Amino acid sequence: QVQLVESGGGLVQAGGSLRLSCAASGSIFSDNAMRWYRQAPGKQCELVAAITSGGSTNYAGSVKGRFTISRDNAKITLYLQMNSLKPEDTAVYYCNVAGFSDYGSWYDYWGQGTQVTVSS
Repeated sequence: QVQLVESGGGLVQAGGSLRLSCAASGSIFSDNAMRWYRQAPGKQCELVAAITSGGSTNYAGSVKGRFTISRDNAKITLYLQMNSLKPEDTAVYYCNVAGFSDYGSWYDYWGQGTQVTVSS
């Protein structure tokens, strides 16, 4: 079984920084993309940032210049460095890994989420 465990969430003041981590365990194929999503109560889940196994990154417009996604392929660990946090960044942040196995089948796994609360 594949398991993703997020950590690093907490309560911070606006303008502060926080670093989220997502540790993966189990059998995960190298050809994958890892993503951070977030969801606030009553709102839809939205993509925050993504990174491929090759290191290509993509960010939501609302976090560009403030957030940085990175990964350690050896540890299969995903990170999200969040700077200049705003109250609107408050949400539960979820780690996701998806891709294709060596057999060509699709896999998609999610973590349980970590709460990020930014006070004004």
